[in-house]
Amino acid sequence: MTIKPPRVAVIGAGLSGVVSAKHLKDSGVEVVVYERSSKSGGNWVYDERRAPEPIYPSLNPSQADLASINSEAASNGEQTQRSLNGDHGNGLKDDELGLAYAPPGPAYDGLTTNVPTNLQELKGYPWPEGNEQFVNVRVCGKYLQSYSREFGVEQVTKYNTRVENVEKRGDKWRVESTTLLLEGPNKGDITINSDEFDRVIVANGHYHASKVPDTPGLKEWKDTWPDKVQHSKSYRTPDGFKDQNILLIGAGVSSTDIARELSHVANKIYQSSRGGPYDLPIELLPPVASRVTEVAHFETPTKEQTKPGGVTLKDGQVLTDIDRVIVCTGYHFSLPFLRNFHSDSTAADKADDTVLVTDGTQMHNLHKDLFYIPDPTLAFVGVPFYTATFSFFEFQAIAVAAVFSGRAWLPTQDEMRTEYQERLQSKGSGRAFHDMKGEEAGYVKGLVDWVNSHAQSTDGPKVVGHSKEWLAQREVLRETFLKFLAGKESREREKHR
Repeated sequence: MTIKPPRVAVIGAGLSGVVSAKHLKDSGVEVVVYERSSKSGGNWVYDERRAPEPIYPSLNPSQADLASINSEAASNGEQTQRSLNGDHGNGLKDDELGLAYAPPGPAYDGLTTNVPTNLQELKGYPWPEGNEQFVNVRVCGKYLQSYSREFGVEQVTKYNTRVENVEKRGDKWRVESTTLLLEGPNKGDITINSDEFDRVIVANGHYHASKVPDTPGLKEWKDTWPDKVQHSKSYRTPDGFKDQNILLIGAGVSSTDIARELSHVANKIYQSSRGGPYDLPIELLPPVASRVTEVAHFETPTKEQTKPGGVTLKDGQVLTDIDRVIVCTGYHFSLPFLRNFHSDSTAADKADDTVLVTDGTQMHNLHKDLFYIPDPTLAFVGVPFYTATFSFFEFQAIAVAAVFSGRAWLPTQDEMRTEYQERLQSKGSGRAFHDMKGEEAGYVKGLVDWVNSHAQSTDGPKVVGHSKEWLAQREVLRETFLKFLAGKESREREKHR
C-alpha cells in the first residue's frame, strides 16, 4: 500500500522558510510556502521604504506589526478588504497598500554580515565567486532568492499572501490566509483562502514585532515630533542626520552598527545602556559616540518647542541637546496567526505547558527549539540567537524534514518535556533560553547524530555535519572575540588602579 506523503505549510519565505521548503521537497513532502511580501529572502531583503512605526509603547506581542491594519478593522473577510482598499474606507494610497499589508524588514542600506560567508554557505550551493568574506545585505538577498529558484521553492511559494490564522481541527491544521491584489482594477482588494495541512512549520523570524519601552515621556515625544523619534527597524541610511545630536536607546548590535554609520555625519551620538548581558563592548563605538546610562524620563514637551530637548538619565545626568532619538530595543517573539497560543500578560518564568509566547521574550514548550511538545506536528525553524544563521537554520530544517517525512522520529512527549525542563533549569527563562553562544557546534552535532541514528532503519540519507574546517574557522572567530574581551577587561583594571 502506498502511503500518501504529508502536506506541509511553511509560513515565511526568509532564510528559515526557504531551507525548510527545500529539504521537505527533497524528502518527497508536498509543500506550500506562504510569504506576505513579493519576494523571498526575509530579513535579507533591502527595501528602501521605511517600515511603518510601531505604537509607542509597543503593543502586546500577539499583535505584532499587524496592528497597522487591525487598528482599522479585524483581519477577516470584508472588513479587511475595506481597511486595505482606499475606495472602501481608510483612504490608503496605492504605495501604502503593500506597506500596511507586509511591512518591510529591518535591513538598512549599509548592513553587512558579521559572520564570514564560508561559515554561512548552504549545502550544495556555493556563494558566487569573487565575494568578500563579509557581504552586503543585497548579496545575501540575491543568494537566497537564487537558492529558492534553483531548488524549486519559488514554484511552491504564494507571494503577497499573509497567514491570518492557524488552528488545529481534528487531525489537520487549518491555515487561513489572505492575498493582496497589487495590480489591476481591483488593486488593494484581497482574496480570502483556507487550506488544510498535516504539518505546519513556522518560519516567520523574530525581527518584525518591534519592542518599544514604556519610558516616561517617550510617547509624548513621539506624538509631538513623529519624524524625530523612530524605531531602528525603520532606519535605512545616514541621510537626514547630518550635524544632529542623536540618542540611541539600547546598546546591542543594531544600536552599535547604526552608531558607526551615523558617526560620519552626526555631531554627537549618545548610546543609552541598561548594562544588560547583550550590550556590545563600548570599544566598538566610534569616537564621536559615548555610552550613557539608562533613560529615566524624557522631558514633557512644551508648545513652544520646535525640536526634542531634555532627557534625564538614571544616574542624574541630563542631556539637553537631543535632536533625534532611535529606539534600538529589539523585537518581541510574536505569532499573530497563532493568537490562542499567546498569553501576553504572563511573565516568561510563569509559562504553563501549552503556551508558545508570553511576554515576547521567549518561545516556550519547544523540543530543541523546534517541535511544539504538546503537538509536534507544529514546528519552528529559526528561533535561536547568536549562531551562524544560514548553516545553523539549515540543520534545523533538515531535522524537521526528517521527522515530517517519517525518516526520523521524536522521543516520547514525557522525554521531550523532561529535556525541556532540564534546559530551562540550566539556562533560565526569557531571551537567554535561546542564546546559543558557545553551544552551536554541540547542538548541531546532536541534531545530526539523532537524525543519522534513524537513517539505517528508515533507509534515509545520512546527514553530513559541520566539517573540521568549518569548526576550526568558527573557533578562530570565537577566540578572536574572547581575546578582544580579555583586552577590554585588562584595560578596565588599568583604568581603576
